[in-house]
Amino acid sequence: MIDLLSAAPLALVLAAAQPQEVPAPPPEIVVTGRGLSLPSTGSTAGTVIERERATNTASGRLEDVLADVAGLQSFRRADSRSANPTAQGITLRGLGGNAASRALLILDGVPQADPFGGWIAFPGFSTDRIGAVRVRRGGGSGRWGSGAIGGVIEIDSATPDQLRPFTAEALYGERNAVDARATATLARGPGFATLSAGYARGDGFAPIVEADRGPVDRAAPYEQFNAALRAVVRVAPDLELQSTVQGFTDRRDRGLDFTKIESDGADASVRLVGSGDWRFSVLGYVQTRRFASQFASVNADRTTVTPTLDQYNTPGTGLGGRVELIPPLGPDIDLAIGADIRALSGRTQELYTYVASMPTRRRQAGGETRTMGAFASLSARLGPVRIEGEGRIDDWRIGNGSLFEAALAGGTLTDTRFADRSGSEATGHVGIAWALAEPVTLRASAYRAWRLPTPNELYRPFRAGADATAANANLRPETLEGYEGGIDVALGRRVTIGATVFRNVLSDAIANVTVARGPGTFPGVGFVSAAGFYRRRDNLEAIRSTGVEIDGRLNLGPFHAQASYAYVDASVDGGALAPALDGLAPAQVPEHQASATFGWTRGAWGASTTLRYLSSQFEDDQNSRTLGDALTIDAVLSAPIARGVSLVARGENLFDTVVETGFSNAAVERARPRQLWIGLRWGGEQ
Repeated sequence: MIDLLSAAPLALVLAAAQPQEVPAPPPEIVVTGRGLSLPSTGSTAGTVIERERATNTASGRLEDVLADVAGLQSFRRADSRSANPTAQGITLRGLGGNAASRALLILDGVPQADPFGGWIAFPGFSTDRIGAVRVRRGGGSGRWGSGAIGGVIEIDSATPDQLRPFTAEALYGERNAVDARATATLARGPGFATLSAGYARGDGFAPIVEADRGPVDRAAPYEQFNAALRAVVRVAPDLELQSTVQGFTDRRDRGLDFTKIESDGADASVRLVGSGDWRFSVLGYVQTRRFASQFASVNADRTTVTPTLDQYNTPGTGLGGRVELIPPLGPDIDLAIGADIRALSGRTQELYTYVASMPTRRRQAGGETRTMGAFASLSARLGPVRIEGEGRIDDWRIGNGSLFEAALAGGTLTDTRFADRSGSEATGHVGIAWALAEPVTLRASAYRAWRLPTPNELYRPFRAGADATAANANLRPETLEGYEGGIDVALGRRVTIGATVFRNVLSDAIANVTVARGPGTFPGVGFVSAAGFYRRRDNLEAIRSTGVEIDGRLNLGPFHAQASYAYVDASVDGGALAPALDGLAPAQVPEHQASATFGWTRGAWGASTTLRYLSSQFEDDQNSRTLGDALTIDAVLSAPIARGVSLVARGENLFDTVVETGFSNAAVERARPRQLWIGLRWGGEQ
């Protein structure tokens, strides 16, 4: 017994010396907040705008961020502080357009075009929310179907690894302007939430150039607000639930009496993302919009202005869902399959045919569209060669179209129900990328894409100055066929250069076609004065676009530079409908576009300057009105003044170049005058 007791301490020491089984720590739960990491399309031209650049432009607005990609443009040159929202459809590769976008803008998997009109509500975005922007030029994106004719712009929201707990920025500028935004992020355990908001206002500038102004012209004020709440939680080890609620308000006018513009929107989306061996995504979303716009006519001397149209309420709704799946097929084969549906509806409600400044008639017109498709995307790596193919089939429907017109004094003038229509369209893309040598990749691709007319194009007439454009309920879908070839050179992370040559043919291109000149009373729009043109939306035979794109980026320690250039030779084939347009350039398409930014960053210190150039372009389809070329220079400076606080100075169009954007009768309209800002940025604590 004594021997056993004396041996016990020795036994305890020996036991402690033996290796012990230590419980493994639980696996770290990483919440990404991102969608599926899909196979890249190495055979087509693309570029990425990083968060640092997206949050440091002179205007702090999304359209300024996108302008870094030459060839990506709104229908008109004005930004969302002064343009009519219906002039902000976006496109690529000189395909022209109107209110509707010919390039698809996506935020966290959700299409952002207005459900009724297809334009982009830029005041609804705060750049503080952006994590990255990926731009894919060219059509044939099998994943997205209708609308991705010119290309796809995918925006990812910023995630906790890109955000601080709280950041804010407030600037004051010329013409009593205020630009402020703030973002708060809370990350706890298996989830995070981000709340962001932005506010902008200003007394505005007179849209008419000084030499052409009359007594009726004045500054055009604006006031805009947006907010978004995004929450992400990991509900299982390989399963993430993401939800977003966002909204905006926008109030502005066009620098004349009777030209008030109102725009409001609210969106919500829920996405379930699985990151296991079988990766998948399930998305559902709803969009609501309300748009109101007044229009006026100005006499030749710009001494009187009279109301001509009051679109007092144009609501729109979008509903959609999407499923994507990526099975595990090995490191050299990538496959993505999926399906989606998007249903859009809206109507215009308006007062028109003014007599003694009072409306005498009312109109309601609208309808619905629906697309439903399935797609597959496959790519395979065979040594230095990557082969890609995408395919998609969409079923489309246009329905419940109607036009009702009545006299306010009583009596129906028009009560039309348009026939429902349906059909199917195919989207396809095939390409190859060959890593010829370590820094050099050659690529080539061919594709087909399409776009369904929007309810706005089908049913809503509109006015721009003295000109009036009628809708067309019989518009056909647009289709595009194209091909491209290019070369990419990457010298590590220091230097990247890419060049692309492309050829696109857009058949059945929807355009605003001039029919007659006023004065006169015309179907769908009413009276047009002698200073205006009557136009109608129609399908042209084709728009043909050939061009070159060059992009480059340089990083040398604290110094960085990026440049983008696009040349496009675009022409119209009017066909039997409009033979007078044969060989003319599409409206609002410049031959040359270029953007270059040079910057220096060290800690909280930073400086950059951006040069942008647009060559001359025609304002109208008949090429009778020319908008001059423009070179603008922007600058941004930031300097730390206290812990986490920086002084920020920004300058837009520093030399006040006249950027012509349109005509009001014979008077020239301008956009983007010089705007100087000064303010503070608070970066919070990590």
